[in-house]
Amino acid sequence: MKWWERVKTFLREVSAETKKVTWPSRDETLATTVVVIAASFFFGIFLYLCDLLFLNLVKWVFKVLS
Repeated sequence: MKWWERVKTFLREVSAETKKVTWPSRDETLATTVVVIAASFFFGIFLYLCDLLFLNLVKWVFKVLS
């Protein structure tokens, strides 16, 4: 039964630590979510344009060398 005591102690400590956490407000969560979504779109478009550039560059190199 020693494992059961360790489990109870662990759960008690988890509960105590969870009470110490400062949870973000709804507005903070919304603001950071908007930033993450906007950054994802920005970097997605940027990487897409880089991909097109490198694709055309590779096609041009193959065309010149062949």
